[in-house]
Amino acid sequence: MFIDETTITVKAGDGGNGCFSYQREKYIPKGKPNGGNGGRGGNIVFVSSSQVQNLQDVSYRRSYTADRGTHGTGSSCYGHKGEDMVVRVPVGTIVKDFDTDEIIHDFIEEFEEVVIAKGGRGGRGNQALVTRNNPCPESAEFGKPGEERVLRLVLKVMADVGLVGHPNAGKSTLLSMITHAHPKIADYPFTTLHPNLGIVKVGNTMESFVMADIPGIIEGAHDGKGLGIRFLKHIERTRILAIMVGADEEDPEAVAHELLEELRLYSDELVEKPKLFILTKTDTVYEDELVVPKGWHAISAVTHDGTDELVFKLKALIDSCKDPEERNIII
Repeated sequence: MFIDETTITVKAGDGGNGCFSYQREKYIPKGKPNGGNGGRGGNIVFVSSSQVQNLQDVSYRRSYTADRGTHGTGSSCYGHKGEDMVVRVPVGTIVKDFDTDEIIHDFIEEFEEVVIAKGGRGGRGNQALVTRNNPCPESAEFGKPGEERVLRLVLKVMADVGLVGHPNAGKSTLLSMITHAHPKIADYPFTTLHPNLGIVKVGNTMESFVMADIPGIIEGAHDGKGLGIRFLKHIERTRILAIMVGADEEDPEAVAHELLEELRLYSDELVEKPKLFILTKTDTVYEDELVVPKGWHAISAVTHDGTDELVFKLKALIDSCKDPEERNIII
């Protein structure tokens, strides 16, 4: 099951109470204050990891609570701090406050470690409260409560290339052919029900890039039709777009325009991304009937025609995006 959005509650540990105690020894009826401080409560810490693919594991547990700090004791003994609760999330996760929708953190790199809720401070024992004017404090402090928050987690797939097209445009077939991914492939619409990621190796070089197969987009997707905006958001994180249209379409350019319009209606930023237009399923059309629009790249994932050249073109476009001045170059 692919889960890309969930709501959880996190509660950092409370601080331990300070101790009210005095030194007791033979012949000393009332010694000095020696109550120790309470320990700090454990934090709630989120860590991004490429080993976690979606929010499925996180969503199984709706509430996360860190350990509280232990109380201070006599003889100046401090309480132990509570153990942190570490929650692993996939790269590309946005953590928001559920009530205000404020973004707390956006995990865009692996191994990012962020304290989402801080543990409460431990209370001071009476030894720590000694002052010049109050050498024998008659009290100790309670520990402070840890932070508690309701969070909304949203995952947006991180990839270099996002495959965009109608259902059955050949996106999954291409991904399975040039990567080791195994998306579901069938001759009916919406076989892809969640984004699939694959690593594409560039020829015999050591270079590679990440490709994402986004579920098919239909007219009205920006309003929630089909699989709707649930998966349009994943395209926002891709570096470039590969617009895929089948050669069996009567007017491929019109179909491409329709796809771009759906992206624009969802977000103007999407249509500004660098794009490569791909004519797929060329093996389904007779050679003398095949018309490739100017500037498009034609492929057949079944016969492998044009796929090697496509990989190099995509890599070149990705590299061009790394330079802000060349961000809008279209091959």
